[in-house]
Amino acid sequence: MKLVRFGPRGKEKPGLIDADGKLRDLSKVVNDIDAETLTPKGLAAIRKRDPKRLPLIKGNPRLGPCVVERRIFAIALNYKEHAEEANAAIPSEPFVFTKTCPPTGHRDNIVLPKGSVKTDWEVELCMVMGRKAQHVSKKDALKYVAGYFAGNEVSEREFLFSGGLQWIKGKSPDTFAPIGPWLLTADEVANPNSLHMWLEVNGVRKQDNNTRDMIYDCKTLVSNLSKTITLYPGDIIFTGTPQGVAYGEKNPKYLRAGDIVTMGIDGLGEHRNKIVRYK
Repeated sequence: MKLVRFGPRGKEKPGLIDADGKLRDLSKVVNDIDAETLTPKGLAAIRKRDPKRLPLIKGNPRLGPCVVERRIFAIALNYKEHAEEANAAIPSEPFVFTKTCPPTGHRDNIVLPKGSVKTDWEVELCMVMGRKAQHVSKKDALKYVAGYFAGNEVSEREFLFSGGLQWIKGKSPDTFAPIGPWLLTADEVANPNSLHMWLEVNGVRKQDNNTRDMIYDCKTLVSNLSKTITLYPGDIIFTGTPQGVAYGEKNPKYLRAGDIVTMGIDGLGEHRNKIVRYK
């Protein structure tokens, strides 16, 4: 299933994209695409419904962030060539940090924070948990995942590296986590580590890779995190970005107001975000 949240910012309703690509209203089936809905029981309630009998939404409403997040975890340096372009050693285990900004929609503006001089892009595969995961094995890890979607793990490098390493400051300004357009449920993703991913800035291809090149694959990330942090439905994991970020360029051209960032992942749709100044 392709699950979405549609409507004005802060007033999104749950929805479903049917087999014909039409938007259907789920608000009489579930309250939202949240922790409760992402559980096996919640998803089963949606699967029982015939999509053709759900109310059809006309027009082209805004699609907001495709899930209501509980927490956001992210993985740094999870592609070998990205670690090399960052002049960083490959981590001996997954390098985990948190993003504290709320997610935004796949076509919402990305706002440059005041004082930004090095805002950067990062296309990433995201997972969202559907079951409580505590000390799970790699073999069983993906059974705890509700679904997958595309994310841009936007970063401000000057904030990140000033005063030592400031991960939350560099990774969590407002609008720095566009996700969507939809959540594709895990039963429709045969192998999350075999998905083509790409990103362009103003039509110029910057990133072009495949999730098979992760250093630590999806099942390893879930298992590793669950050994020290209990994961719950609604927890999101950004799984890392491949090479091709501005920070790795010889003459970096970071994002500026007016730039257009487009990106996508096989089966998970595309983003198109305009970069705007803080007002």
